[in-house]
Amino acid sequence: MKLPINWLKDYVDIDVDGKTLGDALTLSGSKVEGLENPFDILKNIVTGNITKIEKHPEADKLQVCTVEIGEAEPIVIVTAATNMKEGDTVPVALHQSTLFDGSEIKKGKLRGILSNGMFCSEEELGLKEKGTCDGLMILPLHTPAGKDIKEVLGLNGGILDLEITSNRPDCLSILGLAREVSAVYGTTLKKPDLDFKSQKKDVDPVKVSIDTPLSRRYMAREVVDVVIGESPDFIKSRLLEAGIRPISNMVDLTNFVMLEIGQPLHAFDKREIASGHIRVKEAAGGEKFTTLDGNERTLREKTLLIMDDNNIIGLAGLMGGLDSEIKEDTTSVILESANFDGVTIRNASSYLNLRTDASTRFDKDIDPNLAELALDRICHLIEKLGIGKVLDYTVDVYPMRREPNQLAVSTEYINGFLGTDLSSQKMADILNALEIDTKVDGDVLEITTPTFRNDLFIKEDIVEEVARIYGYNNITPTVPHVNAERGGRYPYQILRKRLENSLVAQGLYESISYSFISRKDLQKILLPEDSPLRNMVEIRNPLGEDFSVMRTTMISSMMESLARNEARSNEEASLYEIGKIYLKNESPLPEEREILTVGLYGKDLFYHLKGIIEVIIEEFGLTNISYERADHPSFHPGKSAHVLLGKKKLATFGEIHPKVSQNYNMEKASYIMELDLMTLYNAAVTEKKYVEIPKYPSVTRDIAVLIDDAVLVQEMEMIFKKQGGSLLESYTLFDVYKGKQLPEGKKSVAYNLVYRNKERTLTDKEVNKVHEKIVRTLEHMLGAVLR
Repeated sequence: MKLPINWLKDYVDIDVDGKTLGDALTLSGSKVEGLENPFDILKNIVTGNITKIEKHPEADKLQVCTVEIGEAEPIVIVTAATNMKEGDTVPVALHQSTLFDGSEIKKGKLRGILSNGMFCSEEELGLKEKGTCDGLMILPLHTPAGKDIKEVLGLNGGILDLEITSNRPDCLSILGLAREVSAVYGTTLKKPDLDFKSQKKDVDPVKVSIDTPLSRRYMAREVVDVVIGESPDFIKSRLLEAGIRPISNMVDLTNFVMLEIGQPLHAFDKREIASGHIRVKEAAGGEKFTTLDGNERTLREKTLLIMDDNNIIGLAGLMGGLDSEIKEDTTSVILESANFDGVTIRNASSYLNLRTDASTRFDKDIDPNLAELALDRICHLIEKLGIGKVLDYTVDVYPMRREPNQLAVSTEYINGFLGTDLSSQKMADILNALEIDTKVDGDVLEITTPTFRNDLFIKEDIVEEVARIYGYNNITPTVPHVNAERGGRYPYQILRKRLENSLVAQGLYESISYSFISRKDLQKILLPEDSPLRNMVEIRNPLGEDFSVMRTTMISSMMESLARNEARSNEEASLYEIGKIYLKNESPLPEEREILTVGLYGKDLFYHLKGIIEVIIEEFGLTNISYERADHPSFHPGKSAHVLLGKKKLATFGEIHPKVSQNYNMEKASYIMELDLMTLYNAAVTEKKYVEIPKYPSVTRDIAVLIDDAVLVQEMEMIFKKQGGSLLESYTLFDVYKGKQLPEGKKSVAYNLVYRNKERTLTDKEVNKVHEKIVRTLEHMLGAVLR
């Protein structure tokens, strides 16, 4: 947002230089990016009064002019211009002057007569675009001679370039920034004049319909007897300082009021509204429309359109149509002052690549109540400048009025928050200066926020307003008075920390990977096409194909880590990662599961990996644990297993399928375990119970049986637990043998069984009875043969 300081002074009385003003605005929250004055390049150009004009004796197309330039002696200027006359006052570039384009002017002879400089056009002063001037710039009557042209035209003030945050669209206007300046410096804000006299005329009023909730308000007025021409100098200079080139008086006024008030306006040639009915509706998609800049654009759905009954005449909030622009012969104009949904305008501006001053304001959700203020202001200027006559009807379609917000904040809270000691009245004065209506009721501020401040909702917002206008630099830094207590970890955090400590104690190093992967990773770990794990959450704006979906398994992430270690010539690796997988379900958001993944390579590590699981099971006090062969496609068949907690699957572990290792260019076998942490945490027994040391001795028995190779030792252990009853204290597998001495398809399994009675010493008879029962059951259930 460009803020011409000369224009600012129309609304607030200040006498400070641009840098001081910029620093004050920055401290109050309106960040100033820079201070510039594009007209500083103009040097040694003054006003001159032409007192005499004679033809050049040696050139028919040249004229010799005598010019008064103030107290100095009159000078002679030789010129080819023809649009001046004696008595006119014009800009004169004297000897060693500089024009807007950087050209240097020096005195010199033209056909034998010394010219002490040159007369200037608006183009040479930077007031018009190249090729748009017909002659010299003729200044108003009674302009004094010898004055610096920048002073006369109001081009001396600097221009502040401000970065306005998206929550402050009210500052995208000269008036809004003037309000900030008046609050900072404690001066009175001068409001622009809005009065005008409407005219009665027998015409059919234009009709307006809003056919979409994306248009919040639409106002229209008609101006007749319009005379299109150039704008007066004060309008043109204000626009030029703000970076907008003047076009014609009616168009210039819409831009002037937009910059002044912050509400975009548009002027339609009434002849182009053939039906006399303006409709605001959404595009169906695919329509083509040529905008004022001459570009044909293809529209998408939900683009807001301004139409008559049959044709598009403008893109709402962006730009009018080529056919509806103001022309030299325009005599009747429809003024539009409307408000549209910010997100819709922003989306349309983006896909059409059409960024305008209007869209910059609309896409920040400006106040719908500005529409009437801006419409009154432009009507006042039209009447004041004699451009046309405003008719006495106003169309105002306003389906849902924006109302002020009500707040009550105690001064004690504000002072406590800021560490200040401001009075209630001081705070009220600050807020009222910002046009935030505030009344003092004891220690409470009763606040009504203006509708143009749609960023004030909670009491902290009010604290910020008081602080930034009072001055952050005026607030003494203090240390907050707080009672700090060290909080403990949540139960979930405690369990996770115990798990991490256990894994690190077993020699594992933590690995961290991205939660997003590529669909190709699922092919590398051999997941079939119909696997539910292929139903993945897609990322709308991925960094690339390799990061386009959220992972549903962590096997691929761990394989990447293991492969990277092997590629860097690490002989072995022992890694773990605690992360999340994302599973699609019927709700809008995916189910997030926290998973522990352990990855190993280096040698035959199947039982080492199983040992890690057993340590975790013991650490968390899990019981009712069993194993079953795994059928996971990523694992080696026959060298993998599921760990069951009751009937729930707790984990899957084993050697990775050789084809998966090949897909990751790994030479050594990899071993991976995936464990569902929520299942682990929910079943964890963290309470430690004291068990008294046994008073009575134990009795041990070894048992070795010959069983089929397909029989799992787990099946034997289930028989031990069931038949051993309360007397069987523990059992330990100490030998599994296969060899030539045994029949084909058989194996020898040996256990050590410990019996104990906590109340008395066991007898051999009691032990033998239970032990024989176990042996008989093994023979009957598993076909075991006692060795």
